[in-house]
Amino acid sequence: MSLFCLFGGMGSIVLSIFIWWFLDRETPEARAHAERFGIFVGLWAPTFLILSNRFDRFADKARPLPGLDPRLHEDSDIDGK
Repeated sequence: MSLFCLFGGMGSIVLSIFIWWFLDRETPEARAHAERFGIFVGLWAPTFLILSNRFDRFADKARPLPGLDPRLHEDSDIDGK
């Protein structure tokens, strides 16, 4: 999931630039729309990159550390049984 969000963030940056530069800009209204839409798509990038970072951190916490007893990482009920 982390890699998906990373690619989504990078893709939104590229897509934002593409929309801003290459969308039909014949009239001033169309140019303004392309600029606003490019900015809107570009605003997705920080969200995707932050999610990628968070998913990566959660995945690191879920992995048992090398050299430790794997039984220490098993879930137990409240009574410790």
